[in-house]
Amino acid sequence: MACRIVEEGHSLALWARRPETVAPFDDTAAVVVDSPAAVGAASEVVGLCVVADADVEDVLLREDGVLAGMRPGGTVVIHSTIHPDTCIRLAGEVEKRGIDLVDAPVSGGGAAAAERRLLVMVGGPDDAVARCRPVLEAFGNPILHLGGVGRGQTAKVLNNLVFTAQVAVALDTFAFADGLGLDRDALAEVLASGSGGSRAAALMAQMGFDTSGMAQAVPLLRKDVDIVRELAAAAGVRAPALLDDLAEEALRRLAQS
Repeated sequence: MACRIVEEGHSLALWARRPETVAPFDDTAAVVVDSPAAVGAASEVVGLCVVADADVEDVLLREDGVLAGMRPGGTVVIHSTIHPDTCIRLAGEVEKRGIDLVDAPVSGGGAAAAERRLLVMVGGPDDAVARCRPVLEAFGNPILHLGGVGRGQTAKVLNNLVFTAQVAVALDTFAFADGLGLDRDALAEVLASGSGGSRAAALMAQMGFDTSGMAQAVPLLRKDVDIVRELAAAAGVRAPALLDDLAEEALRRLAQS
């Protein structure tokens, strides 16, 4: 995402907790700074790409955080997948300083970003989203504005619930193919073009049916599935039982792989 922003000619200040993260930008027009506050001071739009709710709050609100340097009129864009309520609460905090907050989690991975086809799910005020759009268009297509702050996160965790459920379906499908004597690679080619295909099945085939990589993502998938359950409880609705059961089965089996 950051590479595409530079390639599009936008001025870019970078900070990361690990020096190796910014090393690839040594020969680019990007400027590496020494704190999140310095990113805020250099930027009209600041994108946060960290792991969890606590990480977002830390980078944004700590003594040398983004808000310590950012001027009124700027926009903070949260690309991390976190709880929608966290985004809503943080939007209230940044608003006190005349700054807008937009949640814009993404799906598709680095290859999609490099090809400017990363799915970007956006929540936030119309004017703030419009200001961010030229930056988002550097790596994203489609860019879907889904409503107010938090709506992008809601869409993202629902997407991840469906993906996790599909992992269970893919695991069973390929195991069933084994029992029928059908080659897994051949079935993967069928699914790649057929109506029964899924992103989970495609990824499994790309990884040579080795689920150890997916197993490493279990904590993140678990976090997102739990967020969906919390959202359902808060809204007084029941999460889809089939999706929920399949997702739970996938998490259990991946954790054991």
